[in-house]
This record gives sequence, structure tokens and C-alpha cells, in this order.
Amino acid sequence: MNIIIIEDEQLAAERLKILIKQYDPSININACLETIDESVHWFKTHEQPDLILMDIHLSDGHSFEIFKKINIDKPLIFTTAYDQYAIEAFQHFSIDYLLKPISLEMISHAFGKYNSIMNSFIPPDYKSWQKFLGSSIQNNSQYKNRFVGKVGLKSYVIQTEDIACFTADNKIVSIVDTDDNIYTVGHTIEKIESMVNPGDFFKINRSTIVNLKMIQQIKPHLNNRLKITLKCKRQLEEMIVSRERVSAFRSWLEEEEVI
Repeated sequence: MNIIIIEDEQLAAERLKILIKQYDPSININACLETIDESVHWFKTHEQPDLILMDIHLSDGHSFEIFKKINIDKPLIFTTAYDQYAIEAFQHFSIDYLLKPISLEMISHAFGKYNSIMNSFIPPDYKSWQKFLGSSIQNNSQYKNRFVGKVGLKSYVIQTEDIACFTADNKIVSIVDTDDNIYTVGHTIEKIESMVNPGDFFKINRSTIVNLKMIQQIKPHLNNRLKITLKCKRQLEEMIVSRERVSAFRSWLEEEEVI
């Protein structure tokens, strides 16, 4: 694997090199770049590496400026001391968002996600593939258009497009609709995940599936997780994207052009 590091702090760059070599001595670090201008020049004169580790705060500005000057179509791992840029980082093919100080465990987890994605899911022309999948999913009619929910002994028909989220509390699964009504439903979360259109709904953790159209706000949370606020008047429990689902959640948002 060939990688480059974009980091303007020499000690931070050296630490990254050491951690990466500890993780896998066979990884080739082709360059360690310090500025936006140096990075742009490097990309114009070299073949793009397999993976890029990129700090956000560089001496001559935010590294996001690099993307405005040159097209980068390789996956990235962002490394930063600041958590407020996580959402902007999602606009790019980001594998992970690591908060300094970075440990060997964090590097191992991030590179593990990279290997899993590249080996199992993402073909070389991943952008075209994502676009194709998004189009295919939207046109697929195999998913449920409505669910039957209960309140006490009464049953109600809820159109799938009117569902804000599905939540599970032990074995009780509920539907929250866009008018903040709550119904119980006779399916497990795992079953519901296969019944709804993955272009519209995403399972953010073991007990929650959210509707894309009902997401109001996304912000960084502890341990590289994300916190979601839905467009609901009812005070719901915190909607947290689990750490192992963050990477897939980013890809889902990018495919649907939310951000």
C-alpha cells in the first residue's frame, strides 16, 4: 500500500510514521507534505496514492482548500485536534476522522476499515458505482410502502414516507411518525432494516433506524461517534451513530447528497 501524509507539525508527522510502521511495516509512505501549495504541486506531479492521511489545520490554511484546486479520488483519513470539521470532512471520501493525540489502536481501527471497504465494497471507480447504486435503489419497488402500528388495541396504517424513525427498547419496536405519534410494530429492527428503502432509511446503531428526510442536525459526539437531531417535537432519546457505523453513515449521506 502507498500512502502520503499531509501534516505541518513535524512531531505529529513523525508519530504518524512510527504508528503506521508499527501497524504494518510493508506500507510505503511516499511523501510527508506540510502545506496546501506543496500538496497541490505533489498531486499534479505524482500518481495518487492508495490512501491519504490529512491534517485539517495547515500552516497556510485548511486542507479542504486542496480539494478546490485539484481532484482527489482516493480515500482519506483525517487527523486533527478539532472535532468541529467532521461534517465538512464527510463531503470527501473519508474513511475515518481521528482526533489527536492519535494512538496505535486508532490507526489500526482506521486502516482496518480501509481494508474492509476496499476489499469488500468499493470498486476502483467508486463514485460511478455509488451513483449507479443510488439510482438503482431509488427505482427499486421491493420495499414496504406502509406499516401497521398499534396503540393499545387499535391498529393504524402508517405510510413509510411518514415515518421519522424506528426504535427498539428490548423486544419492543416502535414507529415514530412525522407528527410525533408513536406506535408499536410487530417486527424486529433487523427485519425492518431489510423492509425499508436503504436510500431513505439508515440503521445508525443496534436499536435505531432513521429517515434521511427527518435529519435536522448532525454533530460530532464522544469517541468519534455522531449525534443526530431529528425534526420531531417530541423529546426523543439521543440519536447516536455508533462508532462502527460512522463510516457507512458518511457514505450514505454522500450518496444522497445531503451535505
